[in-house]
Amino acid sequence: MQLIDKLSILADAAKYDASCASSGAPKRSSEGKGGLGSTNGMGICHSYTPDGRCVSLLKVLLTNFCLYDCQYCVNRRSSNVPRARFAPEEVVKLTLDFYRRNYISGLFLSSGIIRSADYTMEQLVQVARSLREEHEFRGYIHLKTIPDADPALIEQAGRYADRLSVNVELPTGESLRTLAPEKQLKTIHQAMGTIHQGQQAVAGEVRAPAFTPAGQSTQMIIGADATDDSTILRSAEALYGNFGLRRVYYSAFSPIPDSPNSVPLAPPPLMREHRLYQADFLLRGYGYRANELLGGAGNLALDIDPKLAWALEHREHFPLDLNRAEPAMIARVPGIGIRTTKRLVELRRQRRIRYADLARLRCVLSKAKPFVVTADYHPPQAERSSQALRQAMVERPQPQQLGLWG
Repeated sequence: MQLIDKLSILADAAKYDASCASSGAPKRSSEGKGGLGSTNGMGICHSYTPDGRCVSLLKVLLTNFCLYDCQYCVNRRSSNVPRARFAPEEVVKLTLDFYRRNYISGLFLSSGIIRSADYTMEQLVQVARSLREEHEFRGYIHLKTIPDADPALIEQAGRYADRLSVNVELPTGESLRTLAPEKQLKTIHQAMGTIHQGQQAVAGEVRAPAFTPAGQSTQMIIGADATDDSTILRSAEALYGNFGLRRVYYSAFSPIPDSPNSVPLAPPPLMREHRLYQADFLLRGYGYRANELLGGAGNLALDIDPKLAWALEHREHFPLDLNRAEPAMIARVPGIGIRTTKRLVELRRQRRIRYADLARLRCVLSKAKPFVVTADYHPPQAERSSQALRQAMVERPQPQQLGLWG
């Protein structure tokens, strides 16, 4: 099979993995040269770093042959799809060629399981080792970790890769036993623990070799089973706390060719994935707990964002006096974010906050107005009920692309 044919198959097979991102990666360059070029090439995906830089990655599988028969996976053993396999040196060649043409800034490499978990992991490490040691490649490398692989191989991968990811895929052991019988939640957590221990071992050591400087991430598939949002968010919260994950990615299940009867024949609403990302952001950045965001509900509301939903359910905290309130509570006001909260706190050290200041600082007044008190503004006593306010703030359906906060 020609290299271009392999690339066509294995780039397409990698498109279902959402955990491909470079957030937190250090800037790198090859031979002192940087920059981004054309990003129209086959298998190239876009990621964004915290400072806003667009990072283009070659996103491929080493192979889509697989010993496992995960029912939600297009590359499962029983799937009737074209198969291909790269040799490690072919992935190295593609990465270097694409980088020199300024198509990419790095590599995202995953794989189906061939021969054994250890053999597959050895092949992935071989690609990263060759790029780093033989070709002095300084671009970004993200490797997908094989959970059942020997911890020593995972540790090797961590020395070459900027980021490692171990996809938990389904948030409960019961779901894995049903849809992915060859996988175990225990071994996935053990692999995450190995990576976390490697990160802790070099933390604070100035002369220690780098170990996954961009951290680790994982992916959960949404809608392939009956797991509700409450279980998903609690699982994500535990992963952040136990393994120091940089990100949990959520991927709405997409029906695949010749889908088995064990998985749905229709995808979940895309808005559900969007709301989970919003809720996850509140967990990581705002100090919310999963229990707060869900309460007694099993799933997040689809018609309003989770921050607004929380505020409507906890009207006892509102309206909030922005001139007196704690910063953590100001950040919980709908329409006011972390950065704006810091600016408001700085402003009130100089003078009292007025309503016009909210507009000047670009607060979303349509959301914030019923929840705040300023020096010259107080919501009317006869404020509409939470239910009426909720109806007024229902988000209308958006076009294809969804922003983080609608």
